[in-house]
Amino acid sequence: MPHDPPAVKGNDRSVRNTERRAERRAEMVDAAMDAVREHGAGVSVADIAKRAGITKPVLYRHFADRADLQRAVGEKSAELLMERIFTALEAADSEADEAALIAHIVDAFLAGIEDEPELWRFVVHNTAEREAGSEIVEDVQERIARLLSILIGERLRAAGLDSGGAEVWALGLVGMVKNAGDWWLERRTMSRAALTSYLTTLIWGGLGGVLAAAAPTRGTPAPGTPAPDTPLRAVPDPCEKERDHA
Repeated sequence: MPHDPPAVKGNDRSVRNTERRAERRAEMVDAAMDAVREHGAGVSVADIAKRAGITKPVLYRHFADRADLQRAVGEKSAELLMERIFTALEAADSEADEAALIAHIVDAFLAGIEDEPELWRFVVHNTAEREAGSEIVEDVQERIARLLSILIGERLRAAGLDSGGAEVWALGLVGMVKNAGDWWLERRTMSRAALTSYLTTLIWGGLGGVLAAAAPTRGTPAPGTPAPDTPLRAVPDPCEKERDHA
């Protein structure tokens, strides 16, 4: 019976070296993130290398240039932000409606940039390497937009309406939240909870307008469409439950 040929030691060594380089690169990314937190978005490569306990030439053996390093930091930061958003959604009440879920997404995003403001500025607003940062931002925006488009599309389909615009609207809404987050991070003229409520009300109110506009053409109000004199809310009013059970 034929046997598989023995593994070539040289190949094993190559695999181990590749794995070790990947581990070292990940360690340097973590060190870079710590350096950004300590020194701010304008951190120098020398400060990053010092934090990693290496010299700049050693650092550049693992990264092609500063843009490559910034891109790696951005990718790791993006993963942390998306993990925060998914965790918030998983922790949401199983019976939460779409408006409440959108509020969770918005709040998780704002919490992410609030907790890591210098990392956000380093990746998004770094004047030295704008192209690298913009690639990461576009990727994150598309991933968050996919979540929103699912929620919006489900509500439109439930109302018997065309859901073709869900993705386009979601991308526009994510850009709005990102710009509002930038403004809020610098101004801090309101609480995160207030900003989350304002943004969620605008997002859900816009969808409510689409549903309301379509209702007359269908002869009956679209499911979930508020009455004309009913204020739109970002989350359900707890007082309504109390009145319902009174």
